[in-house]
Amino acid sequence: MAMPTIYDVARRAGVSPATVSRVLNGRSTVDAGLRDRVNAAATQLGYRPNSLARNLRRSTTNLWAVVISDINNPFFTALVRGVEDVGQGLGYSVVLCNSDENPDKEADYLQALLADQISGFIVSPTSRTENLAALHEAGRAVVAIDRRPRNLAVDTVLVDNEHGAREATTHLIEQGFRRIACITGPARLSTASRRLRGYRSALRAAGIEPDPALERHADFRQRGGYAAMATLLAARPAPDAVFVTNNLMTVGALEFLADNDIRIPDQVGVVGFDDVPWATFIRPPLSTVTQPTYELGRTAATLLKARIEDPDRPPETATLRTTLHARASSRRR
Repeated sequence: MAMPTIYDVARRAGVSPATVSRVLNGRSTVDAGLRDRVNAAATQLGYRPNSLARNLRRSTTNLWAVVISDINNPFFTALVRGVEDVGQGLGYSVVLCNSDENPDKEADYLQALLADQISGFIVSPTSRTENLAALHEAGRAVVAIDRRPRNLAVDTVLVDNEHGAREATTHLIEQGFRRIACITGPARLSTASRRLRGYRSALRAAGIEPDPALERHADFRQRGGYAAMATLLAARPAPDAVFVTNNLMTVGALEFLADNDIRIPDQVGVVGFDDVPWATFIRPPLSTVTQPTYELGRTAATLLKARIEDPDRPPETATLRTTLHARASSRRR
């Protein structure tokens, strides 16, 4: 049987999760009647605070923490800059941590940051929702960025991943490609699953049934893109185009094509997701779906400030649009 959560207590008491958090953390600003209802509900359900949340002390600083999933990915550079620019303007300093897609490393960082009295968190979450839930239960302001955490109602900033994937795949179809492959990330991550969904949607809209043999789940890293491209081109018949759902895997896929003297786009058309600074410098120039990374960071910081000022406001999801930049790597000659 699952352990009761702060959300179960909130439903039983008829209050918001933020109110439950303030009661359980001993805040004096909660009405006595509400406090009694929350305590009674917690007792009835046998609720026990998360061990991470128990480490919380009572005061906070003017520090924000940004926990990203891969510091080697240039996607996060402009994103963090957007957070920092807003935070600095509001009097907050920003601490940067890299979870390296490791849920245990993410948990260690968050536990240490709670002890250091960080007042707000912007997190690109790994697959373990409990890590973010612990922050929420501790009464800290939390914004998820880039990925939607499962079964957790917190402020979230995303891009329209399905729209971007549909545009990329539709472009390849319109250029005359028919056996279009997709290299996406781990199935447990919302970005990977939604981009795969957009790819499939575009194929079906063109009367092409998605072929599981043309789909690969990799690790959102360069080596994963390289290995996935290798297995795709070993198949018969091989794909005539590929949509790669992040920048590092696109680098890996391009590396494999170059190592094997496979011409782009004559033999394989390529569209990547996430722009990269050198996209227009390589030959042929790379077609990409660009995310508004700086605006993602700014939007997350704005939501975090609003959450700090009003902990009881309903969770908000901001979804930003992507832009397709079609270049020579995906254009039929």
